[in-house]
Amino acid sequence: MSHIAKHISSIFRLPSLSPASLSCEFQQLRGIRVRVNNGNLESALRVMKRKMDSSGIERLIKREQIYHLKNSQKRVLARQRLERRIQYEDFNRKLKAILFKKLSGVCNDTLKEWLG
Repeated sequence: MSHIAKHISSIFRLPSLSPASLSCEFQQLRGIRVRVNNGNLESALRVMKRKMDSSGIERLIKREQIYHLKNSQKRVLARQRLERRIQYEDFNRKLKAILFKKLSGVCNDTLKEWLG
């Protein structure tokens, strides 16, 4: 087991770089790196899990996975999308009506002032 742990720790080991170039490299890769100390793979896996949870990379991976949806799930999602679209259109219609009333009131007031 220690041979495997040493091999895995060599994979996860960071190259010796200056701190400035190291931060630059992390920004470019935007990945998760974990250091394995003394061949303790279990603690490194716990640290990796914690980093993945906090960074949100797990959500990105799950979002990009293509999987089969049942027809009932498709119908539910389609109905939810339709409801959101209808609510959005109703909101826009009400907002336009309110703005039109306000603008028409402002226009009428300015016309009355001009005509005096």
